[in-house]
Amino acid sequence: MNANVKRAEGMAAYDPKTAPFAPFTPLIPAFLDGGDTPRDYLERCIEAIDAREAQVMAFVNLNLDSARAAADAAGRRYKQGRPASPIDGMPVGVKDIIETEDLPTEHGSKLFAGYQPQWDAACVFWLRRAGAVIIGKTVTTEFAARWPGPTRNPWDLERTPGGSSSGSAAGVASGMFPMGLGTQVRGSVLRPGAYCGITAIKPSFGCINLEGINPISRGVNHLGTLAASLEDAWLSLHYISRNAGGEATHESLPGKTEMPAPEKPARLIRLETPGWKNTPDDVRALLEGLLEDLKDEGIEIIDRDSDKDVDALETMFDDIVEISDTIRDWESRFPVLAYLDRGPELLSEDVHARKEIMENMTADDYAAARQRASAMRDAYAGLAAKGEAKGIACITLTASGPATPGMPTGDVSFLDPSSIIGAPALSLPLLAAEGLPLGVQMLGFHYQDARLIAQGSWLRDFVLAR
Repeated sequence: MNANVKRAEGMAAYDPKTAPFAPFTPLIPAFLDGGDTPRDYLERCIEAIDAREAQVMAFVNLNLDSARAAADAAGRRYKQGRPASPIDGMPVGVKDIIETEDLPTEHGSKLFAGYQPQWDAACVFWLRRAGAVIIGKTVTTEFAARWPGPTRNPWDLERTPGGSSSGSAAGVASGMFPMGLGTQVRGSVLRPGAYCGITAIKPSFGCINLEGINPISRGVNHLGTLAASLEDAWLSLHYISRNAGGEATHESLPGKTEMPAPEKPARLIRLETPGWKNTPDDVRALLEGLLEDLKDEGIEIIDRDSDKDVDALETMFDDIVEISDTIRDWESRFPVLAYLDRGPELLSEDVHARKEIMENMTADDYAAARQRASAMRDAYAGLAAKGEAKGIACITLTASGPATPGMPTGDVSFLDPSSIIGAPALSLPLLAAEGLPLGVQMLGFHYQDARLIAQGSWLRDFVLAR
């Protein structure tokens, strides 16, 4: 029986060293020599869907016939020794605010029930060209905001999977597909990744073309990946960036689509963020213990108590939640106010509660918030110099604890910083609390995503070898 099924029935608690995931990329040699096939891998994913979907509710729509045909085509390319890309044949779940020409895109809202685009979003178009297998559309919160969908956390069905990329995270954690697409304005990629015990990457802002994705808060929105392994997440994301291109005036991520070698950072900047004050002592102790182990490994840890520039940035973060609220609400006035005009009875209490706020905002409010966000970005960018040539990254928690009971999307206070400053960020499922996953967040510097992945790879290997 799938180990995640056992967990839902009250079996072993989450352990990052034994988490029962089946990543895609390690199987590529077997696809090439005939020891395994993309179709067989897909069928194992479908078995997990049959076993778990009724409980977890990760999907809005499935297209298994099309997925099987795509997997068979990938199998033929592997047999010929000519895979289309490093992710040829990879099953993918697509968050349901991302347009697909063959499946409805309903944005988690009754207002868009049955809405069928005629085109794929740019990211989906290039995934198909890569040979990826689009298995279905995954649940999102309403308009990727706060009103939850039906998805449950696979590790504990009474707890939230996190939002807004809830179906993508829960589907990966359940073994239904190895990589899911998510989007993040505040914490909607990293947080569900942490709550569901999988790897999640939010790249540098602007490095991926968002055409065909719900435009709410376009000036902060990031496309990200949630996956069964760091390799699955990175190769997918980098391939999309290199081929779909970046947003207007932004470049793709540099380099080849390959996994960088692990890199031990010489220094780590420990960030508190506004989330630290909301973190219970037992959870704090888990991060502190990890940092002590890293010190013993020869890594220098600097923080606000030892560095005035870090302290200045932490002080700037004090009102980042307010800044993020202002930017998100202004940038989503359209289309949200248009949605309220068109079908108010089809929208949640959360959307209605934002109406007065949005109508009373001014362009000056937005400009002031943007100015403060720019100052944060500049201050954060300055921290890169503290690494010199030896390598540096930032480290903190992804959330103040494991997934909470009930279905709230979760706290944003650890996550607003990387979103507002546009830095690449990574959540690794390296800790556990209450028998549930607890994510460790690493932040890098703009367009140095590959180096962050290399450092994250080292940290993962170090923790799992302890």
